[in-house]
Amino acid sequence: MNETLVTVVGNVATQPDFREAANGAALARFRLAATVRRWDRGREEWADAYTSFYSVWAWRSLANNVVASVTIGEPVLVQGRLRINTQERDGRRWTSADIDAVAIGHDLARGTSAFRRVSPARPLPVEPVRLAGAMGKVAADVEAARMSAVVGGAEALPVGAVKAVGPPDGVSEPGSAGSRDGSLVPSAP
Repeated sequence: MNETLVTVVGNVATQPDFREAANGAALARFRLAATVRRWDRGREEWADAYTSFYSVWAWRSLANNVVASVTIGEPVLVQGRLRINTQERDGRRWTSADIDAVAIGHDLARGTSAFRRVSPARPLPVEPVRLAGAMGKVAADVEAARMSAVVGGAEALPVGAVKAVGPPDGVSEPGSAGSRDGSLVPSAP
């Protein structure tokens, strides 16, 4: 299939609008203004010529990242498939240029940006792993806290971090009165 791939440099003209498609996929849309600049020999300076407007459509994770990263007036580069749509409304014929975005980024020739990698959410395990003994409860608590952070719980932990938890109920701290050698031992009821 022959598709017209384009790269357009311009400024974000509208705040990105986030929606959810009928199939549940994330969708974001914003208008992009691309202004042509020409050298004016008479005044010996650059001058704006005309502006083209495009509707930029982003899907899935790109849509989520656009809504979190892009705002009105920012210079961006958009790469994607160009679609020209013609429709009739109220007896008038309208033509629009849409871009189904594959990549969107800030134009670093006109400013700086700070990149932050977003890790995809991992699915929850079907059944939690059961560990035997007192340490099994501690490991299960740490795993539950980690999964809560992955899913977006109130207490987010960085990947690889271990939540500081005390010993399970009924187990003494190492070095306490119930432990002679520094190991965890069940305390007397």
